[in-house]
Amino acid sequence: MHKSHLNRQVWAFSLYICLGIVMCESFHYSVPEEKKSGSLVANVLKDLKVGVKELSARRAQLISESHNQYFQLDPQSGNVLLQKRIDREALCGQKDTCVLAAEIVLENPLQVHRIEVEIEDVNDNSPQFPKNEFLLNIPEQTALNTRFPLESAKDADRGENSVQNYTLSLNNHFGLDVQSHSDGSKHVELVLQKQLDREEETRLSLILSAVDGGTPIRTGTANIIIDVLDTNDNPPQFPQSLYKVKLKENSHPRTLVTKVEATDRDLGPNAEVTYSFNQISDTVLRSFALNKHTGELTVAGAIDYEEERNYAINIKATDGGGLSAYCKVMVEVEDRNDNAPEVTLTSLTSPLPEDSPLDTVVALFRVTDQDSGDNSRTACTTEANLPFLLKNSVNNYYQLVTQQPLDREKDSEYNVTITATDQGSPRLTSTRIINVQISDVNDNAPVFEKSSYEMQLQENNIPGLLIGLVEAKDLDMEQNGKVTYSLLPGKVRDQPVSSYVSINSETGNLYAIRSLDYEQIKDFQVTVRAVDSGSPPLSSEVVVRVVIMDENDNVPFILYPLQNGTSPSNDLVPRGAETGYLVTKVVAVDRDSGQNSWLSYELLKATEPGLFSVGVQNGEVKSMRPISKRDNFKQKLIIGVKDNGHPPQSTSATLSILLVDGFSDPYMKSVDVPKDEMVQDEDQALTMYLVICLAVISVIFLVSMVGFVAIKIQKRRKFVASSALNFPVGPNFPESCGDVDAGSLSRAYNYEVCLAGGSLNSEFKYLRPLFPVFSMEPAQNPGIQRISTDFQEVSSHAAEGQLMSQGIMSGMKKKPVELNTYVKEKPVELNTHVKEKPVELNTHVKEKPVELNTHEDALY
Repeated sequence: MHKSHLNRQVWAFSLYICLGIVMCESFHYSVPEEKKSGSLVANVLKDLKVGVKELSARRAQLISESHNQYFQLDPQSGNVLLQKRIDREALCGQKDTCVLAAEIVLENPLQVHRIEVEIEDVNDNSPQFPKNEFLLNIPEQTALNTRFPLESAKDADRGENSVQNYTLSLNNHFGLDVQSHSDGSKHVELVLQKQLDREEETRLSLILSAVDGGTPIRTGTANIIIDVLDTNDNPPQFPQSLYKVKLKENSHPRTLVTKVEATDRDLGPNAEVTYSFNQISDTVLRSFALNKHTGELTVAGAIDYEEERNYAINIKATDGGGLSAYCKVMVEVEDRNDNAPEVTLTSLTSPLPEDSPLDTVVALFRVTDQDSGDNSRTACTTEANLPFLLKNSVNNYYQLVTQQPLDREKDSEYNVTITATDQGSPRLTSTRIINVQISDVNDNAPVFEKSSYEMQLQENNIPGLLIGLVEAKDLDMEQNGKVTYSLLPGKVRDQPVSSYVSINSETGNLYAIRSLDYEQIKDFQVTVRAVDSGSPPLSSEVVVRVVIMDENDNVPFILYPLQNGTSPSNDLVPRGAETGYLVTKVVAVDRDSGQNSWLSYELLKATEPGLFSVGVQNGEVKSMRPISKRDNFKQKLIIGVKDNGHPPQSTSATLSILLVDGFSDPYMKSVDVPKDEMVQDEDQALTMYLVICLAVISVIFLVSMVGFVAIKIQKRRKFVASSALNFPVGPNFPESCGDVDAGSLSRAYNYEVCLAGGSLNSEFKYLRPLFPVFSMEPAQNPGIQRISTDFQEVSSHAAEGQLMSQGIMSGMKKKPVELNTYVKEKPVELNTHVKEKPVELNTHVKEKPVELNTHEDALY
């Protein structure tokens, strides 16, 4: 529709140009603004001079010259009507006249009539200020009649409907001055008529009104806010010039002491008050801090009642304009029990001799407390169970004195704790430890660790070998406790002790001076003295028993049969001997003791291995089977003797045994063999051979015996010489003792076997031991028994003279040779099996018996 309307306008305008010749006169109308749509503007029939029918027939149209179509023509009535509400201010603004032009076009014939409609103004707009509120900042010291221009109000209406006057609300300070300009506008100014005072009224609120001349009158208003600006015409003021506060000492930093506050009636920077210290001491600066904005006085450092009890603090308040005010803060410090008592040592006697008498002053000290009142009252105590006592003196002085005897060896020092306590709340305590050293006096003798010492030394030691250590402790100290050792004079085997042992005077080590032999000396005692270096010196003594330990350094010695390098003795064994027949007994001894002297026997070699045996423990040689006629006439046995030492020592003995016939023994069981049975068993040829052999043997035997006697006489001197070297007798050889608990046998017996020609009786004589028997036990052990008997004199004076001439009995005068053999209860009967009668020897000899083994010293 809008497009077709626009086309019509374009068509009409074109037609107007083309047909300008048909333009008629124009018509003028008026209409008030703000009329409702459809309101009548005017009737054009009269001005067009046409009727209604003609107007309709000629297709009359109203065409507006503007884009907005405000009017319309009613062809039925000829009325020009408002098509929409017209706002003159919006359409024409502030123009004096507002005219809308339009054309009425009639056809057949074509006529164009111009119409002008003036829009009349109505008072439909109120005056309006540019803003609803005006803010003015006016200093309070501004001069009177000062003008302050205000923005004028605007009114969209024109003429009388526009702003005609301004009014101001009632107030005491300002008025209005309205001025009119040539263009009809009005200018308004605010005039100060009375002096402002910000301290009385800081802000003024006024209402400015603009009034137009329309009917009805319209008014527009605006608020005028006047802030009275301050000038620095008032100094700060404190509510009081002196502040008194109490502050406890030791208050924590940042603790609020007080707050000072100054007021200033000015405003803004002039009322901004800052605080500062004024002419104060360094002590105040160290102890307090002042907030320059709030005026808070706080603790900044240590508040000590004992250092400063009162503080005078001057504070200055200054506003932004430089005006100032002053006040003083008096701070009184309240005492707290923050100081423990102090113990001040005046004198001390240390070290203190342990023999100090009672009531000796050890220390002098004083107790003080920096607090006041009850906080400074003190009491002093010390530990119990100490040999010291506290004595109170004047002016809080105390003495520490001895109350018990002192003993450095029990307690070499004392840490005396002095406890001081005040009477404050809470109570504070302090302690002081006084170290009292106790000096030594030589009141203790050296004391050995043992009441007696027993040390062991292996025999055959090297000279200078360490035997052991003796050690004495001296409870004293330094020189009083320095111990030196020495040996007391004495003798060991008629020789000075110093030739056997020596002692290190510093360490107490005992050393062997010489090599010792257990077989010569088994133990000895020395006395060691320990002396300190005090004044006067003290000493003590202890007995040291040195026990010589046996080594297996002696080879077993064969007592019987003697192995002296001569021809061995012959033991006769009848061929009729039964199994278990005791041929002889090998007797050996070992000079060692203990298990080193335990001997064992074994058969090493025999002519007939299965014929004889030897007892392992007793050395008895016995037959293992009956002797047959085929066994050799002469039997040779090699018997080994070994001790039980480590390493073991051994030796051997050679026995010669002769198997003989016709050996008479009344107690031997005779075996009667029937002759017929013997004849049956024996071979005749064998019998002949045996007879021949027996004859030859008999001859050889007689020759051998004669030669044997001659040779033995010749070699006697050699035997005596070797016997003197190897087997000491006489005073240089000690008498031996049999050890019940040690050795191969329990008891020692000495015997001599004498066989006299003709009688064939066995005679025994008991002699003293030839060799010593050693024991592991001390010499004074009561278990040791000494058994000695005297041998019977040798019946054969010739044999005795021969023995004396050869020197066998040398050193023994008329006593027989002492032989050691070990039997338990009774002497060994050698080479005899006679129980009640003596054995008849050599019955096969024709006229008189041969003396057997007389060259062997008549001993078996």
